[in-house]
Amino acid sequence: MQEPPITPELVARHGLTEEEYDRILKALGREPTFTELGIFSASWNEHCSYKSSKPVLKLFPTSGEDILIEAGEENAGVVDIGDGLVVCFKVESHNHPSAVEPFQGAATGVGGILRDIFTMGARPIALLDSLRFGPLTEPRNRYLLHGVVSGISFYGNCMGVPTVGGEVYFDEAYQGNPLVNVLCVGIARRKEIVRARASGTGNPVYYVGSATGRDGLGGASFASRELTEESERDRPAVQVGDPFTEKLLLEACLELFKTGHVVAIQDMGAAGLTCSTAEMAARGGCGIEIDVEKVPRREPGMIPYEVLLSESQERMLLVIQRGREEAVETILRRWDLHAVAIGRVTDDGLVRVKDCGRVVAEIPARALVDEAPVYVREEREPPYLRETRNLDLRCLEEPQDYQGILIRLLSSPTLASKQWVFRQYDHMVRTNTVVLPGSDAGVVRIKGTDKALALTIDGNGRYSYLDPYEGGKIAVAEAARNLVCSGARPLAITNCLNFGNPEKPEIFWQFRRCVEGMAEACRRFNTPVTGGNVSFYNEGPEGAVYPTPVVGMVGLIEELGRMAPITAWFKNEGDLIILLGETQEALGGSEYLKEIHGRVAGLPPQLDLEREASLQQACLEAIRAGIIHSAHDCSEGGLAIALAECCICGPGHGRGAHIDLFAPEIRTDALLFGESPSRIVLSLEAQHLPQLKGIAEGRGIPLSLLGQVGGDHFSLEMSASGLYIHLPISELKGIWSGAIERCLRI
Repeated sequence: MQEPPITPELVARHGLTEEEYDRILKALGREPTFTELGIFSASWNEHCSYKSSKPVLKLFPTSGEDILIEAGEENAGVVDIGDGLVVCFKVESHNHPSAVEPFQGAATGVGGILRDIFTMGARPIALLDSLRFGPLTEPRNRYLLHGVVSGISFYGNCMGVPTVGGEVYFDEAYQGNPLVNVLCVGIARRKEIVRARASGTGNPVYYVGSATGRDGLGGASFASRELTEESERDRPAVQVGDPFTEKLLLEACLELFKTGHVVAIQDMGAAGLTCSTAEMAARGGCGIEIDVEKVPRREPGMIPYEVLLSESQERMLLVIQRGREEAVETILRRWDLHAVAIGRVTDDGLVRVKDCGRVVAEIPARALVDEAPVYVREEREPPYLRETRNLDLRCLEEPQDYQGILIRLLSSPTLASKQWVFRQYDHMVRTNTVVLPGSDAGVVRIKGTDKALALTIDGNGRYSYLDPYEGGKIAVAEAARNLVCSGARPLAITNCLNFGNPEKPEIFWQFRRCVEGMAEACRRFNTPVTGGNVSFYNEGPEGAVYPTPVVGMVGLIEELGRMAPITAWFKNEGDLIILLGETQEALGGSEYLKEIHGRVAGLPPQLDLEREASLQQACLEAIRAGIIHSAHDCSEGGLAIALAECCICGPGHGRGAHIDLFAPEIRTDALLFGESPSRIVLSLEAQHLPQLKGIAEGRGIPLSLLGQVGGDHFSLEMSASGLYIHLPISELKGIWSGAIERCLRI
């Protein structure tokens, strides 16, 4: 095929500015070929180069005594958990692909994050997902929900990796642009960590896995622009996944790593063969030469440009020790995988691409990876904040029927049970799951030890919309609180930062403020950032999504055998119900304000990091003392929703409770449904109350006796105001557990 001439129009179609094209000319000392233009376009787009976010991401704390590999150094972060073991974890997004082809978009998102983990030498042991959709009253959103959940369950279930937790939100802000973020966690031996740094001049470079097709062509560039009404035409930019091939690839790679023959490995993810080649060479300070004619293909007539930029799934690039080719190929053939030597490591620092021996691209690896353009974007506080901040509670009419309000909130899809989602996931495969989906965190045992990992993924876009700084802080704090409620010590976080177009000053201001808030909270909780993903351009014709920082956090339970698993639900008749922490009058940004009053306004709850840290330390101390039967944090929906969930979110028919609240200085709706942070609902035997009081007083944390577990009704009263809610647990559980299913039958 005759390559087209390089024109300003062709450069613009590749998403490159005039200034960026000038940088290409300087890097090469000549005009690029058509193939080279495609390589630069893929490597320098926002999704791969982080050219807008790099300066801001430096605000995150990334080091700590347990951190073995810091953010950005490898495919995933690595944290030491003792006994010669490490945990590898990372979260990634697949938002744009899921918007146009939800099943494959979500499925290949799972496949990609799994590869990020097992390329580190770790066996994946758990998945979690964080999902955002528009309201289920819209047919398109119901279609997207069905497709995304089916795609996640299909890939994860086929791979034999349990999905042990997650979150799902529904809001008009995500209409047309769903968010699909997936977290994967793996375990490895410290001495067996594998890197993605090519080395050893003359070492062969192997292509391993599925054949290359045209699916996913330009996927990274697709993710670096806004969604429009024409985005359906971008379906070729959505990859097609094959989890059965990925399972073979996983087992083959883990077997290969044990031989010691693998020098480096890199997933062919975003931008495919282009980025995997350049990144391995740049990290290793060397060059790589490949011949694309040797790349296995499943479509005829593919030109080098297409082979290099294809994002076909289930493919790896390996550098192996010279002389070990036969041993490596024998293992890969046994797993029925393509294994082809397509090149070698060089010492000239260049990415050199040949086609049947003819050079079609020759670019310094550092120019593609380390010398990509970086922008300091303009920032401006969004004008809408002047309006949203004007929330006067005195003008907000209090409802008369609080029992009806409770039912409405429990049946809203965001607060309702997500069992329709997680029952489609296999959460027991590999038999390591200790706490099933539905509690504050998933808990997975580490076989052969007495350790377990607690895992959670959290975020609230509405909070960040109203105050990005506080929203960022709260996302980290809630993740840590969820782990503490499971009896785990938080270790570190990964994050997925979902925002609109960074070229818009208001969007970039939101981004920076969110990161600043998250960074402050991470420093206070001693939870460094091990890596993650920035997803920009989450905009549709209606505008940008809420700024949505999603936090994936891992915690460690040192001695699982010493305590029964701590979960959110009440367990024993007669247990006392305790609120650890203090309720404040905080209705801004609440689910109550949105669902009942139709308003997204006010400031989100203001988080005192010192008080939050003390609360978490007190809760963890009480759990480790063995006196706590259940622990559940108060978050969306407030105290009344948290108490109801404690009654109905467990297995079986649930447990009743009698609650008596007294707080005359706080509005009744704020007391019941306000979302002030730093609160945990506990249950324990009466004999242990003095010990809990001593722990709370020692940390300076208020403690309130709310009531007692028992009966078959949820009874909540406020004698001072005459409020009385009395509902059968069976009715309450039916309302809450079937809400999403009822919406899907509309």
